[in-house]
Amino acid sequence: MGLAEVSNILWREREMLELLLFKLDEEQLILTSSRTRWLARATKEVEMVLEEIRRTELARAVEVDNAGTVLGLGPNPSLTRLADAAPEPWPDLLRDHRVAFLALTAEITELAAHNRDLLTSGQLAARDALLSFTGEERTYSPTGATVTSGPRPRLLDEAM
Repeated sequence: MGLAEVSNILWREREMLELLLFKLDEEQLILTSSRTRWLARATKEVEMVLEEIRRTELARAVEVDNAGTVLGLGPNPSLTRLADAAPEPWPDLLRDHRVAFLALTAEITELAAHNRDLLTSGQLAARDALLSFTGEERTYSPTGATVTSGPRPRLLDEAM
């Protein structure tokens, strides 16, 4: 039956989302530990999981369309519409999948935003460190725009 295949794909997709959550958590641990040696690898693993999720979503879309056609819902029905039209025992299972997807998506969104903030602050700190070597500073103009000052004279104590 089409709903069994839909459910199997939804389970697989949930597993992929949990793996993505794990990989984002892993990435965050690397970022917060300041041991960025493995950051590129962690980011690559996140991208690989995202690619697998895209493939799974495509398979889900095909199966949901097939199930929607069988149930008379037309193409691309939502999980809620599918659950409302499905015979027992599928409605509860499909609703459970939906609730799990909403929870996982919220967690992933929050963690990804936090990682993005960590990456941005790390990039800004690195840029400021590099600018300090050149003697330039980034400040703000009266209009609020970011400006870079030219090199400033430095005093060097030759007695040291």
